[in-house]
Amino acid sequence: MEVPKDQINVLLDHGLYNSAQILGSFLVSSPASNAESSLSLKTESLVLLGDSFFREREHRRAINTYKQALQCYKMIPRQNMTSSRSSLSSNRSSSPNSCNAPVINENEVKFKIASCHCSLNENKAALVEMEGIPSKARNLPMNMLLGKLYRISRHSRAAVAIYKECLRHCPYALEAVIALAELGSTAKDIISLFPQNPNRSGRAPFDHIDSSRWLQRYVEAQCNIASNDYKGGLEHFTDLLQRFPNNVHLLLEIAKVEAIIGKNEEAIMNFEKARSIDPYIITYMDEYAMLLKLKSDYSKLNKLVHDLLNIDPARPEVFVALSVLWERKDEKRALSYAEQSIQIDERHITGYIMKGNLLLTMKRADAAVSAFRGAQELRPDIRAYQGLVQTYLALSKIKEALYASREAMRAMPQSAKALKLVGDVHASNSSGREKAKKFYESALRLEPGYLGAALALAELHVIEGRNVDAVNLLERYLKDWADDSLHVKLAQVFAATNMLQEALTHYQAALRLNPQNEAAKRGLERLEKLMKGVDPDAPEEDEDNDVEDVDGDQDETELL
Repeated sequence: MEVPKDQINVLLDHGLYNSAQILGSFLVSSPASNAESSLSLKTESLVLLGDSFFREREHRRAINTYKQALQCYKMIPRQNMTSSRSSLSSNRSSSPNSCNAPVINENEVKFKIASCHCSLNENKAALVEMEGIPSKARNLPMNMLLGKLYRISRHSRAAVAIYKECLRHCPYALEAVIALAELGSTAKDIISLFPQNPNRSGRAPFDHIDSSRWLQRYVEAQCNIASNDYKGGLEHFTDLLQRFPNNVHLLLEIAKVEAIIGKNEEAIMNFEKARSIDPYIITYMDEYAMLLKLKSDYSKLNKLVHDLLNIDPARPEVFVALSVLWERKDEKRALSYAEQSIQIDERHITGYIMKGNLLLTMKRADAAVSAFRGAQELRPDIRAYQGLVQTYLALSKIKEALYASREAMRAMPQSAKALKLVGDVHASNSSGREKAKKFYESALRLEPGYLGAALALAELHVIEGRNVDAVNLLERYLKDWADDSLHVKLAQVFAATNMLQEALTHYQAALRLNPQNEAAKRGLERLEKLMKGVDPDAPEEDEDNDVEDVDGDQDETELL
């Protein structure tokens, strides 16, 4: 043979993919490969050339080449299908089984084609290829890919069956654990899939290294999070972190849960700790970006986005972080970045949430509903429900807002944020304020440290003229929480009751905690006018032509 076929494997094994491509083109075009009697050699050569394209991420070329290989494979007469392989393998193996080996593994080639389609975000085509592989022929990587494709195509029952099969073969396939938890399986169901057969020593496979205990704890944590029992999940993750200190994965999971339940400072600290251990991490960095924006820490946000762009600019998290950064500068550009994150990964929830929030800000409420629904269909996320409720209220669709908030409460029965959401809908109508008060109080009983419910209840007190109750509530929370939003709310209450010096103190305290707090800046500007005896609601005059300033300060009602 003119071209040494085995050398392509050597080049691929050493990562010399470009050399493998060049050599492969010689092999495929050699007279030996193109002889009518050498279809099997041609088939093998095409698969090797396809592998070189695949490794170089030239997925279209790889798909085309693999399909040519399968076409050649079908043309090989059955009686000759193994004989040529036998002659080709005779120098490498004297095993009696080598003469029975097929020319190529057809199922492996289909798997590679499906993997290429996935990389190109062509999930339907990938699923067609994977379903062409018989179930008995599928190995663990094949089942993992098939489970992922079933989830994407929303065939949840089929996905569950495939992921369970993965865990029966390998209990450490943690992707399958997370997927099953998100698809609604209980911890007991998942743990029952782990191999229980005793080994030669008579003990279960995990017992001698005590690995089953931490693995079961991890399963319980993921199932807690998936069922919105964030307190239970956080406890399990924290216990695991004590056993595996500086575990980046656990730090990220803990930070994400802390962000969900409103422990923003703790979440930021854990995200930063994870980045200090692994500065090149991208997972959940869009969540971190959102927290930095909430804190108005734009210098850190800017640096984070710069770092992410240098690590891997093609990840969806990077585009969401870009969207967060550009939101206050250019909403259209921010929206474009959010949409790009979804194009890269149509299951990336934060992309949909960011898109919905931007559309709502841009007064495109109907489009915002579609974005929030897109996030909600992938996985119950309180931010998607919050966005839906805000959007429906903006559209004056009270019935739909109430339905969405109750949907959140059913999906997340242990969530104080879901209870507060129902309260928000009732509070939007003067006849529902008593109900709103009960929901806010229930949320605070469920989660006493939930500032969102405390602020909403304080605002309700103010609306109904119970200013003293509002002040008492907010001051009680300030004893335990040094939060700028509490100071702003107190300042607004004091300003509304003409206690201007107290209002000034709290606006200044808010700005010391967060110099970028826009509500505090606007409130302080308005307050200073009041203290100077100037009417803050009077239209500002232009020095030249006394034209009213249409962008004047918002009135106190808006600030409240």
